[in-house]
Order: sequence, then C-alpha cells, then structure tokens
Amino acid sequence: MPQRRIEMVDALRGFALLGLFLVHCVERFELAWLDPQPDAWFDGTFALFGSKAFAIFALLFGFSFATIMDNERVRGGDYTWRFAWRLVLLFAFGTFHVLFYRGDILQVLALVGLLLVPFDRVRSDRTLLIVAALAFLQLPQLLRLWAAGQGHGWAVADPLYFSWGSLPTLAEGTPWQVAADNLGPGSVGKWSFYLEAGRVTEIVGLFLVGMVAKRRGWFADAGERLRFWFGILLASAAIWAATTWLLPSVLENIAGAPEQAQVREWQVGQWTALPATAFQVAAFVLLWQTALRPILEWLAPAGRMTLTLYIGQSLIAVPVFYGYGLGLWNRISHAEALAWGMVFFAVQMALAALWFRHFRYGPLEWLWRAATRGTWAMAMRRAAAA
Repeated sequence: MPQRRIEMVDALRGFALLGLFLVHCVERFELAWLDPQPDAWFDGTFALFGSKAFAIFALLFGFSFATIMDNERVRGGDYTWRFAWRLVLLFAFGTFHVLFYRGDILQVLALVGLLLVPFDRVRSDRTLLIVAALAFLQLPQLLRLWAAGQGHGWAVADPLYFSWGSLPTLAEGTPWQVAADNLGPGSVGKWSFYLEAGRVTEIVGLFLVGMVAKRRGWFADAGERLRFWFGILLASAAIWAATTWLLPSVLENIAGAPEQAQVREWQVGQWTALPATAFQVAAFVLLWQTALRPILEWLAPAGRMTLTLYIGQSLIAVPVFYGYGLGLWNRISHAEALAWGMVFFAVQMALAALWFRHFRYGPLEWLWRAATRGTWAMAMRRAAAA
C-alpha cells in the first residue's frame, strides 16, 4: 500500500522554508552584499539558518524521491522516466523564478536530482551512506586546497561569483534589466557559487541520506526511534562544537598559506553546517514528540506547498527590496527586515492552512503534478476528489 504523507516531514519542510526566507530577508535577496553591514540580527539569522535551511530541503528532496519511487513500485509501475520529466518541469519552474531572484535553488535541485535515478537502483543502504560520506568529505575542495598551496593558478583564482552578476542592476535597474542580468551573468555567478563552494557535492550527499532515511523509516517510525534521534542530537552537537571551535585553527595549521584562505573558508563552512543541520533535524523530530507538537504542526501546511510559497516569496518580496519597487533594501534595518519576513511568513502559513481546507494541492504543486502525469483531469478540490 502506498505510504501516506508524514505530517512531521511536512512541518520540517515548512521549518526549512521559514529559515530560507528569513535568510533572504536579512540578505535583502542578495542586495545586502552591495553594502554589507552585519549586526547581531544579521549574524544570528545566518548562524541559525544559513546553509542549514537549504540543506534540510535537499535532505527531504531525497526522502521525497524515495517515497515517490517506492509508492509507484507498490502500484506495480516504474516511475523512472516520469520522475526525470518531473525534474525537467522543476527546472522550468526554477528558470521562471530566476527572472525575479537569481539565488533560486530549484534549478540546482532539479539538475542534481537526476543523479537520484541511477542511485535508486542501488539497493545497499551502506553503499549509499559511503558515497554520501565521500560527498561530504569534499574531495574536489581538498584537491583545490592542496593546489592553492602549490600556487596553481586555477586554484587561487577568484571564484566567478565574485564578479559575475550586477548587484547595482538589482538596486537600480528596471524589471527587464534585472531579469536579463539574472538569466545571464547572475546565473553564472549562482552556479559558480554552488559548484566552487562545494554546495553541489553536499547536495548529492544529502539526497542519498534522505533516500536512506526513507528506506530505514527514520521519519516514519520516529516515535519508536527516540534513542536513535537522541543519539544523532548528541553526536551532531559534539561535532558541531568541534568544527566550530577547532576546525579553523586545524586547517590553518595544515594549510595556512594566504592563497588557501578562500578554500579554507569554504571547507569550514561546509563541515560546520552539516552537523548543525543534523542537530536541527534531530531536535525538530524530538520536539515533535513533546507538548510542542501542536505549535510545530502550524508549519505543516506551508511544508505541503513549498513550491508555491517559495516562488511566491520572491514575487512579493523582491519588489519590496529592489530598486524597481519600493527599494527598501538600504532603508530598513536587519531587525526590521527580519520582523517583516516573520510577519509575511505567518500570513503564508495562515493562507496555506486555509487553502488546504478546500484543496488537495497547492496551486503550483497541482500544476507540477498534472504536467508530470500528462493529464489535467486531476482533482484539485477536496469535494471533487471525494
């Protein structure tokens, strides 16, 4: 029998969506880097959600993939090519999103997600976890770190995202100029960041861990695995502390040349964010088993329509910050941007809860599902479904 949705997973996805949006708000959808003025609000938001919220998304993407494939196998079908088409459609959604916000992650998840198809044929969970561990080790980054110490030009060159994409265009340009820059130089800069900073490699590892989480029932049977999740919480906390306080000095002692500074920064960021992400996921799962569950459940409707809300956030927020709209990117404080983001997300949560009283899917989720199946005869309203 196909597996039903797990409300806790939806709520965790909603938590990740909240974190991603708050980072975007204090970042002014990238315009904060035009005149960086970090403070406690800015640093605190990045410490809590930066590099973690997107990682939770990637983890749950792998989990959802495994769920979809298993459900189709239960029905007696093979979803391989259909899922590949589903990723093509997701890439198209992401390309539309890039018109407004170049930092879109949908394109990245869709393109890297194609690797999930061959990995689905690997039935050994141990093999998947070994490959994930190798991905987290960031071997290409370690090679670049060594090469930078040897003075190789490609290893010490500034990453493309330092110079590709015009922030002044976002601050002063028309919507058409912003869209053109986002699709061209801005996209080069975005992909440069994901590739050169090791994000793509990390996503591969997170996808595979998400697949294993589905196969092993880590989320589905979370209530019966409290000792397991408590162990993840303690282990990730210890590793997080070690990477935060010890890793920078250790790497500097091993590879302390000035030419290696950029790659060291990337490595520290990656290896610190991973245990922090594991800690947050474990803490969320354990809190779900407590009296706080009714509060966390508020996030579930948003987690069921993340595609709609994620793109909707940019459609509304970008004109608030960018020059062709209200141009508030440099006229409000980080605290005000954070407060605005929290209020806006609260409205999104309320609208999502109201929407699901009458409909089975979010608007873009329905469109994505219908286009994947190749039929518009898909019940949208709950009454029609009944």
